[in-house]
Amino acid sequence: MPPLSKFLHSQLFFEVPYPVKSFSGQTVIVTGSNTGLGLEAARHFARLGAEKVILAVRNLAKGEAAAASIEETTGRKDVTEVWELDLASYASVERFAARVNGLARLDVLVGNAGLLTYDFVRAEENELMMTVNVVSTLLLAILLLPKLRETSLRWQKETVLTFTGSLGHTQAEFPERKSRHILEDLADEKKARMHDRYNVSKLVEVLLVRELADRVTSSKLPGNVVVSILNPGIADTEMARNVSWFHGKVLKVVFGIVGRTPEAASRTIVLAAGGGQETHGKYLDDGKVGEPSAFVLSSDGNRVQKQLWDELLEKLEGVHPGISALVSG
Repeated sequence: MPPLSKFLHSQLFFEVPYPVKSFSGQTVIVTGSNTGLGLEAARHFARLGAEKVILAVRNLAKGEAAAASIEETTGRKDVTEVWELDLASYASVERFAARVNGLARLDVLVGNAGLLTYDFVRAEENELMMTVNVVSTLLLAILLLPKLRETSLRWQKETVLTFTGSLGHTQAEFPERKSRHILEDLADEKKARMHDRYNVSKLVEVLLVRELADRVTSSKLPGNVVVSILNPGIADTEMARNVSWFHGKVLKVVFGIVGRTPEAASRTIVLAAGGGQETHGKYLDDGKVGEPSAFVLSSDGNRVQKQLWDELLEKLEGVHPGISALVSG
């Protein structure tokens, strides 16, 4: 984690630039967009001229309320659509991806949905946070790479695949990194260290996004897709809604003291979505290129990154046979 003084300056005194880059004519998908950062990012995309903004949400009623809010504040009708996506279910991810692949174009995919809990809950043979924050998020991204490439080629432009990360990745203890089977160990309830799990999930996400960017770069498949992961900072959102009453109260106090407003934090997402080749493979901080943790940049981090990628693709091949070819051909 950066020194406390730098962290506090960023949270309390640095104003993330207000997005002004046009998304005119573009189709943008934001997962986890019925509340918080995702909702505010979607509102910006609508304001900035996107032709279609898809709110990918688990709860359709809340999604419709979010869409109505966006229409009311931006004055733009028939732009925002609400599509069902449950990242705790691989089948839901595959259905959503199939539907997206029927669209004329996809310019931006924001993998924003995330979960924080201290309870071990199983989903798709993994611990729930690993499924939602990592495995399903990457599954969706890879399934939509062909549409992002197709859009890039057809309209002769860069398309963007960006993910909402977390500063928490710098705090992960992550002893599982020494395992011969990291994802398998993280799915073992008897070994679960839930106090560390959210941070671990975000660290694993950073590593896998970096590897995905490398694989996209080295791929012989045509199309220019910019891949990045961003740190939105701490924001005063409903992120703690799935933790205990006590932990929720503590986090709410912290969020209230140092947290950015959801709108201010969402600017980092929109800036990443408008990023060019200079952001490819990068960790974005305060809306600009920054640096992830020292571990991520270390030789050991690189080793773990490669191992996690191999483990992830092995898992995803069992979910969607042939998916590896979508990355590198």
